[in-house]
Amino acid sequence: MGLRHPYWRALHGMENRIKQAFPRRTVVKNGKYAGYQTGAALIRYADDFLILHEDITVVIRCREIISEWLKDIGLELKPSKTRLAHTLTMVEGEKPGFDFLGFNICQFPTGKHHTGKNTLGEKLGFKTIITPSQRTIKAHYNRIAKEIDAHKAAPQAALIKRLNPIIRGWANYFATVISKEIYARLDDLVYRKLVSWAKYRHPKKGKGWVSKRYWHTIDGDNWVFATRIDSKNSLRLLDHTHIKIARHVKVKGDASPYDGNLVYWSTRMGNNPEMSKRVAALLKQQQGKCAHCGLFFRENDVIEVDHIIPKSQGGLDEYKNRQLLHRHCHDTKTAIDGSSGKQSGCNSVKPKPPINKD
Repeated sequence: MGLRHPYWRALHGMENRIKQAFPRRTVVKNGKYAGYQTGAALIRYADDFLILHEDITVVIRCREIISEWLKDIGLELKPSKTRLAHTLTMVEGEKPGFDFLGFNICQFPTGKHHTGKNTLGEKLGFKTIITPSQRTIKAHYNRIAKEIDAHKAAPQAALIKRLNPIIRGWANYFATVISKEIYARLDDLVYRKLVSWAKYRHPKKGKGWVSKRYWHTIDGDNWVFATRIDSKNSLRLLDHTHIKIARHVKVKGDASPYDGNLVYWSTRMGNNPEMSKRVAALLKQQQGKCAHCGLFFRENDVIEVDHIIPKSQGGLDEYKNRQLLHRHCHDTKTAIDGSSGKQSGCNSVKPKPPINKD
């Protein structure tokens, strides 16, 4: 649903109005608690919002309530952006699913081996699929095509520098949902557009000459649109498929970035203002686990940075040669690998207790 006017600051009371009309209710059977009945949920971003409920009559009534509420403040629902839809079946001629913030949310019937489950582990008979919406995909490609057309006479490096931030930003935004096939399709469309761009620049040259000039093999990848800066380095176009798909994981319980749990948030986010970037990155890479014992780090654990190949044995002080260990695991590894480093040595995440010299 959407609004005709940008007065979205006046909409803060709308959610409370919906909750008052359809609150979450406790279900009691035979004098005993038997769960709860979900109320209507309103999800809003700026002036776009959704109303969710399992009963269509509740959603229809919510639409009426909101229309009346908006009318009192001089606003109205925008018909072109207002839809009544079900995520699994057709309703009033509308296809299943809906678009919100660039995503398409839809459900599909599945067999018992692929079905989704509710919070109680019960099989639902369908699966929820979230993908970039077709409108968003089209708008993204059109933006890339527009940039390519605008750089017909520009150097290849200038075009790559212009396209990479666009591709990286869009692909990162949708990297938490089902986007792998869409990324591959977009890369194919971009490749075809770049072939036309290259042919336009060299109308009298053959396909082989054009390909060798603009596409190269880099780090084992063939047909990379890249320009040679010097004999060793190159500026390459980022592919959508190079962005790793990482499913979103809900925040645990009532955790907050301000609750002081550095281990949890550094593991989750890969960064924390109160922890060094090196340690935070390793925590995320190791998924919060000690590389020696495999157990999760806890909030009060002393974590130390270890060199996988000790420096005394020729190991380098570089990212790929570092790992995080519990202090006692670090001591054990040091004793096993026979390195000359001191036990409970340097690079602790937390300050070490003073050592008594008796």
